[in-house]
Amino acid sequence: MGILNFGFDNIELWRSQEMQLVQLMIPAESAHDTVAALGDVGLLQFKDLNSDKSAFQRTYANQVKRCDEMARKIRFFHEQVEKAGMTVGLRAVPDKGFNMDELEGKLEELEAEMLEANGNSERLARSYNELGELQLVLEKAGSFFDRARSEAQAESFGERSYSVPEAMDAPLLESALPSAAAHAGRLGFVAGLIPQEKLNGFERLLFRATRGNMFLRQTPVGSVKDPASGELVEKHVFVVFYAGERARTKVLKICEAFAANRYPFPEDASRQRQMHGEVGARLRELETTISAGLHHRGSVLQNIAFNLDQWATQVRREKAVYHTLNKLSMDTSRKVLVAEAWCPLAAKPRVHEALRQAAQASSTQVSTVLQPLLTADQPPTYFQTDMFTNCFQAIVDAYGVARYREVNPAVFTIVTFPFLFAVMFGDFGHGLLMMAFAAYLLINEKALLKQKLDEIFDMLFGGRYCIALMATFSIFTGLIYNEFFSMPMTLFGGTHARCFINGVVDEAVTDLRACPELHGEVAFPKGMPPYPFGVDPAWHGTKSELPFLNSMKMKMSILLGVVHMNLGILMSLFNNLYFKDRLSTICEFVPQMIFLNSLFGYLCIAIVYKWLTAKTTDLYHVMIYMFLSPGTVDEAGYLFPGQAGLQVFLLLIAFAAVPWMLFPKPFIIKKRHEASQRQRSMYDVVGFDGDEDEEARRGLVNPSSHNSAPAAAAAHGGGDHGHGGHFDFSEVIVHQMIHTIEFVLGAVSNTASYLRLWALSLAHSQLSAVFYDRVLMMTIGLNNPLAMMIGFFVFFVATLGVLMVMESLSAFLHALRLHWVEFQNKFYRGDGYAFAPFTFEHQE
Repeated sequence: MGILNFGFDNIELWRSQEMQLVQLMIPAESAHDTVAALGDVGLLQFKDLNSDKSAFQRTYANQVKRCDEMARKIRFFHEQVEKAGMTVGLRAVPDKGFNMDELEGKLEELEAEMLEANGNSERLARSYNELGELQLVLEKAGSFFDRARSEAQAESFGERSYSVPEAMDAPLLESALPSAAAHAGRLGFVAGLIPQEKLNGFERLLFRATRGNMFLRQTPVGSVKDPASGELVEKHVFVVFYAGERARTKVLKICEAFAANRYPFPEDASRQRQMHGEVGARLRELETTISAGLHHRGSVLQNIAFNLDQWATQVRREKAVYHTLNKLSMDTSRKVLVAEAWCPLAAKPRVHEALRQAAQASSTQVSTVLQPLLTADQPPTYFQTDMFTNCFQAIVDAYGVARYREVNPAVFTIVTFPFLFAVMFGDFGHGLLMMAFAAYLLINEKALLKQKLDEIFDMLFGGRYCIALMATFSIFTGLIYNEFFSMPMTLFGGTHARCFINGVVDEAVTDLRACPELHGEVAFPKGMPPYPFGVDPAWHGTKSELPFLNSMKMKMSILLGVVHMNLGILMSLFNNLYFKDRLSTICEFVPQMIFLNSLFGYLCIAIVYKWLTAKTTDLYHVMIYMFLSPGTVDEAGYLFPGQAGLQVFLLLIAFAAVPWMLFPKPFIIKKRHEASQRQRSMYDVVGFDGDEDEEARRGLVNPSSHNSAPAAAAAHGGGDHGHGGHFDFSEVIVHQMIHTIEFVLGAVSNTASYLRLWALSLAHSQLSAVFYDRVLMMTIGLNNPLAMMIGFFVFFVATLGVLMVMESLSAFLHALRLHWVEFQNKFYRGDGYAFAPFTFEHQE
């Protein structure tokens, strides 16, 4: 194992951290402080020892309820602060704060004060708005009566001056006339305000209800604060005149139905003026009172806003502590709490130090006891990542969390993922644009970390280092493809190829694309080296450009795919060696390497050999007739001497590898199981009760060291394939058959799947060429400044929208598939569960 280690075990991300199940015996009087100290460390995942109890049956259910109530009050304060237009302040250095009881009392006191202030404010505002409406009624309705009096006096004066009695016996004195009111009954009126949108319906209903025996006067007063809602509403002042008590009852009911606010209005003009003055004085008093109340409420809210964030954090921490305490079991004496938790071995010194400090802070006489537990349960998986490796680990975890201590694909994904993306996206110009975006994210990293980002931008920001690597490799592959927005570059000088006409170099031909039209051929002069780096720019624009690039990229895709799959199979060897699973190494790793490389490894060697020797052999022909007529090689498929015998040998060992993968492992597992059964029966014969063996099987007795590799070998695949100790040979056979068929068929389909590298690279290059030639250059050729501006705008939008967004997303998804399916299925089980420690990190 040391020879094949390659130093990978020195990489922290190579395997998940070693975990240990520990038991903590915590004195009840210091339980809160101890769990809070462990939350600050944030490296213990507590097991729920009360899973059979409901939330209301747990020990600290009342404390959780208190925390929920305090959280509700803090949410109420948040709403009040936001309504007041204030911002929640952040203390530069948080103070010591209150304990649980003090904070609860403080919040209750502040809530009562705020509720009282809100109630007083609402009552004063309602009174102020009602007085404001009453003032408007006094002004507008008073103008109705003043105008009516002046008109009545004018009519009365005209009648006295010019009217002549119709009858000779009519009395000359007004006092002698019979009173009209005596015949019609006394007129009454109702005054108030009504919303503008209800006025028409109000008037129609009054007319119908009183059968026209009413008189309505109204006038608009603009926007008025409604006393009930406190919102600005367009209203009208109205006065309804009626006759009789029945009409009065109907009018009052209609006013109530239409939410019209009625106000008292005296008939006497002097009383109206007196009432108007009283209302104005009362309004001024209310303004002063409301201003003082708002100032007091604002000062209270300011103090709350300054401490609100700290209080919210403290309540969340307390609630998290009590939730964790509810997972602990209480002993019968109710003096000790027992906890079980997973802890990384490397973190045990920090945990011990935190327990010591918690014991000192709580002044308890008995400190917490921490002791390891042996268990057969699978530990959680914990990778300690940083900002750079986190996004690559997230890519792997999206497929499945690694099984405990198995090889982590993220180590190679850091390089292979952005590289395979760049193979499909390679363009020097597009890589520079992506690098500019990544540079923006990295330069503003600290500022963006403090901001609340939307979902899509937050996802891009989380992958900023991955985007930077994808841009770097895209620039690199763009140099290899020699493409800058689909145009060739001459960064490494011009082409060394020349146009030969009748075997002589014609220096007059500068555009090599015109050489075939002159009956010449493009070739390199004798002794002239090829282009130093990447694709020769001489290929650009020629008829053979597309076939040449297709051939090159297709072969390159196969080479990269076979190397990537071999790396995946090699990773399975690292797992087998670590878990000491020699059976899987011999019966799976070796035949898989033989099968894959005897067929597709041979194809890769043939591709490289063809490139080095400049042969024109058709490799399709070679591979097809390798199966159809093994042992014979015709002229079209000839590469090197001894090719026929080598191909027969490779076919034979490839076919032999299939039963090698299928049959030996199930029978060896069956033989091992039978041997273990015979050994157990022998123990029964001699009177051994098997308790020690049973304890070892359950993990309560572990003769090996803390290293879990030997114990996990069976779980990895080299041991019993039954469930819970049950062995079923047919199940093992079916499992191995599925595994073998999947690999054999996958070797073909996965190799073909890597051709997506060629397909997407071709699509990206051709789309870029279309946008450049058919949009930008076509408009430039028109020699019209307006057309050039429009063309550049369309080219810019198409480049960003289609190539930089859609094409990059497509390449990202295809690179994701190549890693999840073609690479990780060779070794990665991904059936673990993530380490979820109790921590205050997310509560801050």
